[in-house]
Amino acid sequence: MTALRPERETGASYGDQSYGASSALGETAYLQPLPPIDEETVALRIPDPPPMSASAGTAAPSGTRTSPGGRAARRKAAKRRGGRRGGPAESAPQQPALESAQQSAGAGRALSRVEARRRERLRKPSPAVMASRAIGEVFITTGVLMLLFVTYQLWWTNVRAHAQAGQEASSLQQDWASGKRAPGVFAPGQGFAILHIPKLDVVAPIAEGVSNKKVLDKGMVGHYGEGALKTAMPQDKTGNFGLAAHRNTHGEPFRYINKLVAGDSVVVETQDEYFVYKVTSMLPVTAPSNVSVLDPIPKGSGFTKPGRYITLTTCTPEFTSKYRLIVWGKMVEERPRSKGKPDALVE
Repeated sequence: MTALRPERETGASYGDQSYGASSALGETAYLQPLPPIDEETVALRIPDPPPMSASAGTAAPSGTRTSPGGRAARRKAAKRRGGRRGGPAESAPQQPALESAQQSAGAGRALSRVEARRRERLRKPSPAVMASRAIGEVFITTGVLMLLFVTYQLWWTNVRAHAQAGQEASSLQQDWASGKRAPGVFAPGQGFAILHIPKLDVVAPIAEGVSNKKVLDKGMVGHYGEGALKTAMPQDKTGNFGLAAHRNTHGEPFRYINKLVAGDSVVVETQDEYFVYKVTSMLPVTAPSNVSVLDPIPKGSGFTKPGRYITLTTCTPEFTSKYRLIVWGKMVEERPRSKGKPDALVE
């Protein structure tokens, strides 16, 4: 049986890296120096545990290659992987995803009865909100109705009145061309003449009376021929031929009579004759009750003696009926239809 012996019995010395000769030979032999001993690799030590797998947390297989370079290199490699103790550095970014998953799971769980009722109350609009919505709907409906009414008044009434007035004028001209005689006295609403204002491009039938429904709203010019406001006819030897018409809406034949000036022509066409008047004066504003403007010698007109006059009356300012606008004229020509149209209609 062989036993281990101390180093001095063998004559070996590691401290000075040399071997001594046997004492029996009585001489000393010097050998070549050995290379430095790597204490890290020569000394006996317990082997390092096998590297752990970062994903599974288990020991790597025995055949897995470890980082070369010794313990220092392995430490550096461990620090790069997230710390010496093997903390998984890459697992931190997974935390938000985990929280999102937990929130989704919490959102999908069933609500309690109290929580469900609370959320239902929050979804239901309050009385104030419902009242404001109702008021808003009323305002919108009212605005739409007002817009429709304005459209009807300013546009549709004109369209309809122009059609009715044009039909009445055409009917009169056909009767005159056929030789059908008209009576000397006309019923309210019955057409008997045609008014021409060349400067304003106005051609409108004249009917008996100044009723809105029967005459004026149909786009026609009305003759003051009834009651206390009865005025003369064009063929009368003296008198004031008084006319009225709308300035706005319903055909608005007198809308621009404020643009007439002294000397402008106004022609009344009847079955047998043309009566030509020349504008002489204007009263821009007067009260609706001032019926003296229709007198045989109208007040404010500048006329001082009986004659054959014409008076045009309408509302002012535009789109109101607060006051009246008056235009006067004096007859300057009476021309039979057999002689053709007067110069005022030919020019």
